[in-house]
Amino acid sequence: MSEDQRFFDFLKQRIGLDVASVGPAIIERAVRQRCKALHMVDSDHYWQRLISSYEEQQALIESVIVPETWFFRYPESFATLGRLARKRLAEVGTRRILRILSLPCSTGEEPYSIAMALFDAGFAGHQFKVEALDVSPLSVARAQAAVYGKNSFRGEQTDFRERYFSVVNDGYQLSERVREQVSFHVGNLLDPALVVNHVPYDFVFCRNLLIYFDLKTQQQALDVLKRLTRDDGVLFIGPAEGSLLARLGMRSICAPQSFAFSHSHDPMPAARPALAEFKPLTRPLPPPPPPSIRPFAPRPRPHTATPAPAPQKARPATAGASTLLEQIATLANEGKSSDARQACEQFLQLYGPQAQVFYWLGLLSDVQGQTAQAQSFYRKALYLEPQHSEALAHLAALLASQGDAAGALRLQERAARHERSVHSERKQ
Repeated sequence: MSEDQRFFDFLKQRIGLDVASVGPAIIERAVRQRCKALHMVDSDHYWQRLISSYEEQQALIESVIVPETWFFRYPESFATLGRLARKRLAEVGTRRILRILSLPCSTGEEPYSIAMALFDAGFAGHQFKVEALDVSPLSVARAQAAVYGKNSFRGEQTDFRERYFSVVNDGYQLSERVREQVSFHVGNLLDPALVVNHVPYDFVFCRNLLIYFDLKTQQQALDVLKRLTRDDGVLFIGPAEGSLLARLGMRSICAPQSFAFSHSHDPMPAARPALAEFKPLTRPLPPPPPPSIRPFAPRPRPHTATPAPAPQKARPATAGASTLLEQIATLANEGKSSDARQACEQFLQLYGPQAQVFYWLGLLSDVQGQTAQAQSFYRKALYLEPQHSEALAHLAALLASQGDAAGALRLQERAARHERSVHSERKQ
């Protein structure tokens, strides 16, 4: 077993992260940073510190986690939440409040967006409560402080900032009215205690997480998410995770660009026990993967592999190409799939075939349920760049959702072989 493998296995056990889906560089860099911070002479000494100190275990996890989120990401999902919540409130009346869960909640932009969306939908504060859960105490502390910089406000619609924030020296302070609607806790999706003595939620947000688990952990996480969601509730997931939920007994509610699912059956609302308080977990638990991992990350990739047969030859990445790639990412994040697809086609016409663009096209097709087309685009990306980590992860998830566990496993093994090869080369 390599030295690095120890740390990969540790993070897999603690946070469920399949290193094959993200590549080892992130973890290796985090280990180096912690070694330097502690003045460790080598990774063996650091490993001994790590396994004997919960505080250092948390510090390594914090080094791996680089939160990347913003307010009203995927805005259509929040509009859908408002519509569904109004309907649910009409059904339950004054018998109980609506309960919403956000996990992993990162630095708070998502759960606070949920609260603002419900206020905008006409809700009063006594009618709903948002619970937010994350593995990172540092992220939770930042969320509770509720002071945000300009990077947390993206997209075309930022008028909510004038309604709910005030300017302070460090940025923008969220209003107390919104803050008091959200309760933050440190905890983990994969902990069995999470669903013990907790009443299921009306709405659950868990986005861009599942595709970075291996197949076994995906099943485990989805089982927990289903148990956390009421039979008549709705689960909001990431754009590329729909096929996984469909395979495991959930169905889309067919709300465009909302990525929302419900249980596949429609029972009469079952009697539920009295409302229980959400209790923070009180022991060290394996946390969820870092919020920084996301399918819509604007990461320009210089073309280095042999291009696929095409009328045009691949051209080297330029400043214009990088700008267009970032534009594709922005459009996709804002739910403008048609515009993002047009930008992809424009890129191919101007700069020729590139793996990252075929990956975007695959993801956009995946979101729209065009599985055959999505597979074709993912495979084109892998033809051009055989170890494109996101294409490998998404294609593996797509195959798994269709019942092709063997095909998904082959892709994961392919990524693992590449990692071992890269590690071996570095040792030489």
